[in-house]
Amino acid sequence: MKKGFYTIMSAQFFSSLADNALLVAAIELLKTSGAPPWHVPALSPMFALFYVVLAPFVGAFADAVPKGQVMFVSNAIKVVGCLLMLFGGHPLLAYAIVGLGAAAYSPAKYGILTELLPASQLVKANGWIEGLTILSIIFGILLGGQLLRGTVSGQLLHFDLPLLDTGIDTPPEAAISLIVFLYVAAALFNLKIPRTEAPLQPLPRSPVVLVRDFSACNARLWSDKLGQISLATTTLFWGVSGNLRVIVFAWAAAALGYGTSQASSLVGVVAIGTAAGAIAASLRCRLDQATGVIPLGIGMGVLVIGLNFIHNVWAAAPFLVLLGAIGGFLVVPMNALLQHRGHNLMGAGRSIAVQNFNEQACILGLGAFYTGMTKFGLSAFGAITVFGLVVAGTMELIRRWHARNLVQHKAEVDHLLAIARSDKH
Repeated sequence: MKKGFYTIMSAQFFSSLADNALLVAAIELLKTSGAPPWHVPALSPMFALFYVVLAPFVGAFADAVPKGQVMFVSNAIKVVGCLLMLFGGHPLLAYAIVGLGAAAYSPAKYGILTELLPASQLVKANGWIEGLTILSIIFGILLGGQLLRGTVSGQLLHFDLPLLDTGIDTPPEAAISLIVFLYVAAALFNLKIPRTEAPLQPLPRSPVVLVRDFSACNARLWSDKLGQISLATTTLFWGVSGNLRVIVFAWAAAALGYGTSQASSLVGVVAIGTAAGAIAASLRCRLDQATGVIPLGIGMGVLVIGLNFIHNVWAAAPFLVLLGAIGGFLVVPMNALLQHRGHNLMGAGRSIAVQNFNEQACILGLGAFYTGMTKFGLSAFGAITVFGLVVAGTMELIRRWHARNLVQHKAEVDHLLAIARSDKH
């Protein structure tokens, strides 16, 4: 791997670490402030909001500006959202601002991989990036939980600045104040990301042109016989995964009687399994073999439903590791295949923006659905059943879709797989 790749990984680690620690702090902030229960599941769709709204613009922006600069600006936006939550802004609004920064960050983060590395290293690079991202999820969720514990938060709240009243009086506020510095660390790494030789694509002045261009890119990727399968799979995976973290908090409270800090450990356990699966996929799967992992998605959906029958933490931990491992092994090769097809069809930044739009629209839709069900009294067990059925059923439809492509468009699919096998640049 090229030297700049490790700088990208470091920046991604600290930015994602802060994102996930902030989620835990925001959940506790909503609970302690007496917010309605449905506000907690609303955090995921609020984070996804700007991914969907700004999708036509962030991809083109990432292709028009050096991607290290894009990532720096994005982290600065996250700092603004974090400070807004800390100093009295509504947690849902503030978390949406953090999501705005993440929406701008993602096309640059993934897009630079296709500019820096040959296609033959994309699965491996994605395995490391996803593995490190999931490692940051583990540490971020656990860090958020630890910062809320009485012993840690008590020490933080006893720390005072001379002649300055910060107004930080609660454990979640103390946690958020430290999370700001994680975003600052990520921004410092962003400044060290190298400029690649890939040519910049001028940003159109008219928003209408950008929307039309994005719509054309979206249609182009959905019409590609490999792009459509990988896009459908990653869209579903991240749509469910983005909401499952919040659902696990609710499940842990209902099944095990856990509070936010204790439940954060179980969310971290899922991420451990996902990291292991991601690394295994990066070592075992070639780009042209990516579609072979589709059946794992059906099994993942069935396992999600099985969570309803577990009421003991010693059984829950290995079960959640297995669930995460299957998801990690599924998403890494499909994500790499999607990046490869997108880069060949329209350019790195635009293809990642299309991917983000679809995935975050799924998070937004499923999150709004779950929030609505929570508002009207659906239990955590009922939500888990619904999500498991959605995953298993949709993955079976995707499997049949790909099988039909292999029969009806065999020559085209074989040609695209041959490109994936041979492309070394």
